[in-house]
Amino acid sequence: MNVVVNPGTAPTGPAELLATWEAGLPLGAAEKSLLLHRAARPGAATDALLSVPIGEREADLFALRRSLFGERMQVRTECGACGEAMEFDLDAGALGAPPAAEDRLLRVAEDDWVVEFRLPTVADLAAAGAAASPTEARRRLVAGCTVRALRAGESVAAERLAALLPERVERLIAERAAEADPTAEVTLHVACPECGEATPAELDITSYLWTELDNWARDLLVDVHLLATAYGWSEPHILALSPLRRRYYLELCTDG
Repeated sequence: MNVVVNPGTAPTGPAELLATWEAGLPLGAAEKSLLLHRAARPGAATDALLSVPIGEREADLFALRRSLFGERMQVRTECGACGEAMEFDLDAGALGAPPAAEDRLLRVAEDDWVVEFRLPTVADLAAAGAAASPTEARRRLVAGCTVRALRAGESVAAERLAALLPERVERLIAERAAEADPTAEVTLHVACPECGEATPAELDITSYLWTELDNWARDLLVDVHLLATAYGWSEPHILALSPLRRRYYLELCTDG
């Protein structure tokens, strides 16, 4: 697979992308996300990347994916009802809208509770990921993102919310955040052509983009090996070639 680099959207060439791929090989999913986000926002400080809302990071990764590999995304999944393998195409341009600035401070009022909160950031999600259960993770997110909480007009400290906040209010907060930041979790509902049942499939852009980058990098290293063997060129020399010229030289090697 050849990489397409559009100036201004993905200021990384083959050598830099290979370095990103190599650095990410031993990392876990969260660290890969940060690494890819850094490629999408070159020069951004780590603290700045960790402080953006989840949907904004996902939007950056979708934009990086479009810049590197184009608009078309091929998705494969299985029907949850009958197990039929399903494959379909998505338009990456239709995905990855970041949250609007006015949606970043939100408010929920239920019974005698009023909670003002901000959208979860990458750092918030990492902190919640260390929780022992989904319920505890949700409570950590709510406490970490709460700007102000009132109960019957009285202020409640964020650290006391886990013990005092009713579960229905927690759910409303999670639902409001999901509405305001839909790119934070992209779920596709795919109708099975075999049985007609709809299967929900979460589109994890980090995993999807990393798989594409991994396939691209391994293919490129094979190209480097073949051209270095045939012509004695160095890796930087080969990577400096355009994809078209590199492919042409590879065809000459095959013809020979």
